[in-house]
Amino acid sequence: MIKVAVLGARGRMGTQVCDAVTAASDMELVAQLDQGDLVNELSADNVDVAVDFTIPAHTENNVHALIDAGIHAVVGTTGWTDASLVRVEQRLETVGNRTGVLIAPNFGLSAVLAMSFARQAARFFESVEVIEYHHPDKVDAPSGTARHTAAQIAAARRDAGLAPSPDATTDGFEARGADVDGVRVHAVRLRGLVAHEEILLGNPGEQLTIRQDSFDRSSFMPGVLLAVRAVQERPGLTVGLEHIMNLGDIS
Repeated sequence: MIKVAVLGARGRMGTQVCDAVTAASDMELVAQLDQGDLVNELSADNVDVAVDFTIPAHTENNVHALIDAGIHAVVGTTGWTDASLVRVEQRLETVGNRTGVLIAPNFGLSAVLAMSFARQAARFFESVEVIEYHHPDKVDAPSGTARHTAAQIAAARRDAGLAPSPDATTDGFEARGADVDGVRVHAVRLRGLVAHEEILLGNPGEQLTIRQDSFDRSSFMPGVLLAVRAVQERPGLTVGLEHIMNLGDIS
């Protein structure tokens, strides 16, 4: 049995994770932490994996505490930067206890597949833009999923030797969305949405649209459980669920 702790256990995602872990035949929910509870009181003697769905202001400190304790971490909280990821890698190297940390911008299997398809397709199109749609209670924009998608698209385009997407805009750049590694990303916040993404790719005379929709947070639970089962075998930092989905050539 994998002994699992959930951080942010009373939040929207944390509640679903607790239910999913409880229902899994190979897992045991051993701790539920929320605001005011101390992560550094968890022990590797009692916890194998901790799942973090807290808030961006707390998640990095939580991960450092888990690394220090030798507890593997699965992290769904977004808001990570290149600098904060580097700090996690440095902490892992300093502690040197073979702890695994898996940070996933999105645990939806369909979302991960959409990102992989987009990365593959981006080599063949002159233009590409990303639109992400979320509920208005989300605190970060663009979403971690959209940033991850754009960064992977940009890397694929650089590897293919493609020029930047054409754009003759001279005024009103604030309407063109965020620039993530040269890829424009647009964020919509609207009541009634959960989590949705479109990747638009264009050539003269043709367009490819890749769209993914998460209508309920239960859609993320298979990916969370997949990560909990895999993280113990992946010491160090892993960013993105695609690395444990055996996507082969499309990744």
